[in-house]
Order: sequence, then structure tokens, then C-alpha cells
Amino acid sequence: MASDRDDAHLPRPVEIQSYGAGGFRFVGLDGLSHRGSLLALPSGMWAWKASSLADLTPVMFERAAAEAGAIDMLLVGTGRDLVPLPAALRAWFGEVGLRADPMATGAAVRTWNILLGERRRVAAALLAVD
Repeated sequence: MASDRDDAHLPRPVEIQSYGAGGFRFVGLDGLSHRGSLLALPSGMWAWKASSLADLTPVMFERAAAEAGAIDMLLVGTGRDLVPLPAALRAWFGEVGLRADPMATGAAVRTWNILLGERRRVAAALLAVD
């Protein structure tokens, strides 16, 4: 995966081994990593162009909305700290059938790994942290 392409994609969801330094490293993929933010969906792991809280708009979640029928919970990693999602974005999530749960990116990564391991219908939108 490369963060300079909108279509960078790992075609299956995988656990995240570590995060930080502006990216993510994946479990069991011979050190494969991704620099930049990440959208983890039932269809796989996608490069995500969101780089700050200001980028969290409905447009940035269109790929997740397209898979809403296969997602019971969308974890939203908001960076180093938990930041509540704007009311308009929360309302949009409801309109498209997504239940979003914001948390710091570290907590979102840990929760993603647990729920993925339990084979739950989970997705995660993760802002990269340094």
C-alpha cells in the first residue's frame, strides 16, 4: 500500500501490529506497512486521504457508506486524543446506516484488532498519528 495513491488497497481486512510515525504496520504480512491514514473495511484496507479532524466530512466516508450493510460498527480514530464528531457528520452517519464510535486512534486500533479477531462486522477510519 502507498499513501500517495487513492486506490492503494490490501484486498482483505487484517490486524494492525502497530501504529505511529505517521502510519500503520500489519500483522503477518512480512513487515508490510502503510504511511498515512487508513480506512479498514470489510473489502480490505484502503489508503485514506484524511489527515486531520477537519477532513472528517461525509465525502471522506463514502467508501464506508457504500459498505454500510456489512458494517455493524465504524470505529473512528481521531488522532492522539478522543475528539467528538461534529453533529452534522453524526447525523449523516445515521442517514447512511453507519453507527460511528469515535475514539483516539490507539484505542481504535486495539478495538479493531479485538473485534476483527472475533469476526465481528467492524470497520475503522484511522487518522495517522506521529
